[in-house]
Amino acid sequence: MRALYYTGTMQSELRDAPEPVAGEGQVHLDISHCGICGSDMHAWHGHDERRIPPLILGHESVGIPRSGKYAGRRVAINPMHTCGDCRHCLDGDDHICPDRQLMSMQLPGAYAEQAIAAERNLYPLSEEISNEDAALAEPLAVCVHAVEVARKTARRPLAEGRCIVLGGGAIGVLTAMVLADQGCKDLLIAEPNAKRREVLEKACAVKAYDPMSEAPELSSADVVFDAVGMGATRKAACELVMPGGTIVHIGLQDNADGIDTRRITLQEIHFSGTYCYSRYDFAAGLKLLTRGLVGNRDWIEVRPLEQGAQSFLDIHEGKAPPKIILSM
Repeated sequence: MRALYYTGTMQSELRDAPEPVAGEGQVHLDISHCGICGSDMHAWHGHDERRIPPLILGHESVGIPRSGKYAGRRVAINPMHTCGDCRHCLDGDDHICPDRQLMSMQLPGAYAEQAIAAERNLYPLSEEISNEDAALAEPLAVCVHAVEVARKTARRPLAEGRCIVLGGGAIGVLTAMVLADQGCKDLLIAEPNAKRREVLEKACAVKAYDPMSEAPELSSADVVFDAVGMGATRKAACELVMPGGTIVHIGLQDNADGIDTRRITLQEIHFSGTYCYSRYDFAAGLKLLTRGLVGNRDWIEVRPLEQGAQSFLDIHEGKAPPKIILSM
């Protein structure tokens, strides 16, 4: 089979790979589509010691199982494999299972014509949803989880406050869509890339601004979602959030400084890290996609697997839309 391998810092290539072999509780799938995630870019840049080349990346995938109860049906794949028996899994917080394993990290990913996954991680798709939209289920689950964290910690309903999303990549776009779906009208996205800003307002019905040349009033946001996760955006989040407000930290671009712990303490600001999603968030994201959460698709581009290596370069150089999905 063909697979796109991450082979070294800022290097990837299409190779022939052996067909995967399913183990107990797993199924063998033919992969249809798989999105390029910010964490894949993070690994490709050589910034994730957990992802060791050569490695097949990709975990936002859709496929058709060759065996099992969903054989021959289209499924979205939850790439987070957990033990199912620990306290966290039994509490419904399987995403923080200490034995979790992720496709494209500890397990081979889905930038390939075939892959394996746990059968219990497969979600059959209805006819109403396309493969391209279903490939958004995983990143959308991240955003569903982040918005739920904000809902639990914010001092007023999200629909009644100002929310600012830092970063106009796929996670930022989808977070804004979830917020808008929950009734948030005072909603802003910060995105320095002019090409991305052109499509953001159409995609999300939200104001996009260039944080390099303009900014909302400081201390004006009830909730700030940092969908980038770097020192500069953490600093911006601490400046933009109002006293008593909430910062939800989603991105993991670096571990540099930026958090103003003095202001967080004196102004009683809630700072929350949010990691991935539970299986309930994944199912909720699929429901949102099925009922048409993603309307305008101008921010999405589907490319063949053969263009995978070039796609990583295009994203790196700022020449790509917020989301690229590879088709096998």
